[in-house]
Amino acid sequence: MALESVIRNKHLLWRAGFGAGINQFEDLNNKSSKTFLDELLKEEAFTYINYDTPDTDTLDYMNDKSPAEKRKEIQKINRRQNEELNLNFLYKMVTGNEQLREKMAFFWHGHFASRVQNPKFNRQILNVIRKNAFGSFRELLFEVSKSPAILSFLNNQQNKKDHPNENFAREVMELFTMGRGNYSEKDIREGARAFTGWGYDKEGNFQERKKLHDEGSKTFLGQTGNFTGNDVLNIILEQKATSRFITAKIYRFFVNETEDKVIVDQLADHFYKSGYDIRKLMIEIFSSSWFYEQKNIGNRIKSPIELIAGIMRTLPMNIQNPENLIVYQKLLGQMLLYPPNVAGWPNGKSWIDSSTLMLRLQIPQIWSGLRPLEYSPRPDDDIDMGMKSPENILNKSFKNPNITIDWNHVEKVFSGKNPTEYLIQNTKSLDMNSVKNFSDNSIKMNVINLMSTPEYQLM
Repeated sequence: MALESVIRNKHLLWRAGFGAGINQFEDLNNKSSKTFLDELLKEEAFTYINYDTPDTDTLDYMNDKSPAEKRKEIQKINRRQNEELNLNFLYKMVTGNEQLREKMAFFWHGHFASRVQNPKFNRQILNVIRKNAFGSFRELLFEVSKSPAILSFLNNQQNKKDHPNENFAREVMELFTMGRGNYSEKDIREGARAFTGWGYDKEGNFQERKKLHDEGSKTFLGQTGNFTGNDVLNIILEQKATSRFITAKIYRFFVNETEDKVIVDQLADHFYKSGYDIRKLMIEIFSSSWFYEQKNIGNRIKSPIELIAGIMRTLPMNIQNPENLIVYQKLLGQMLLYPPNVAGWPNGKSWIDSSTLMLRLQIPQIWSGLRPLEYSPRPDDDIDMGMKSPENILNKSFKNPNITIDWNHVEKVFSGKNPTEYLIQNTKSLDMNSVKNFSDNSIKMNVINLMSTPEYQLM
């Protein structure tokens, strides 16, 4: 097959997943994009992401400890469980067969952003977005809106009649559904009244606390009634603005940061008429000829997670200290479970500054053992869970995560091929002389040097 097919297939695998896996490079030549898309859409039995560290309530030995010791121990266990969730989510992206599910989950993880220290809450919302990742946006919105992580993060546990808290209602409209300009301050106030009483119990189970709910009549987005939170979400989903806002955000993430208004309007119309069927929307995007146009290829800066997962998919590796991968997430500015705020992570050029770009270009060499890691993460009390003790993994000075790469496997896969065509999305601006100058002409050094170019940062 022509180079054209390789370019199209690489593009699809990067956008609908985290790049080609080591065993897919051979197929880039001899499979059609439609075959790859069919494979991406295949669903397996759903498996939950979990952690192995025991919960605090199962540890009897803590009964003998002082309150301060107990608090410290609980923080330590929570931190370990959150680290496991983080790495287990990352490994799903790297090794999971359902690449599109994990890519969609990664998108929703940034869209429905929450930052809580309770690992049970993190586990629950992570699995809600993964389970519904390309199902119904309606179901996804309802489940996320009732999740303890979101209700806690956006203060709805404190939303009670006579003292409404507007934070949750505001963000549901501004960031999760319609976007600014499609509702008024009065709609926020009335929406907040409808969400009064929504909360959760100690176990994190959703509760509608009737005694705290405002039973009065409310006027919301032009409709009047004794609305509950469910009613408000249904009214929001009736608005075409919701379909337009979600479709535009998906287009900017999966296709191009510069919107094509005509295409987005058409996609949004189909999305609305389908009853918010995410799967149908994604098939329409990835099956369209415009998705494969040159202007949409190699134009997006990989987020840190996409960069890390992509390298791990290309280079078969054994990692002795996987927890150190969290440090790389932190150094590069994108740590799973810890978005900077409720708006999630910004994209595009915001990923690149002088320090992050240098580290990005050096990761392939550091992980190959060719150079040391010369950066250390800034302390962040929220991420470090208040722990300043010496054993705190995020405040040590780091070497590499102790990685062994199976270079024999890599050599076999790229034997007789030009690695540039397989690893770089847009080869036009690549200065091949700079790659060759540092190379000893082995496939290993060629791959490392290609992954260390600015062009490899794009997908």
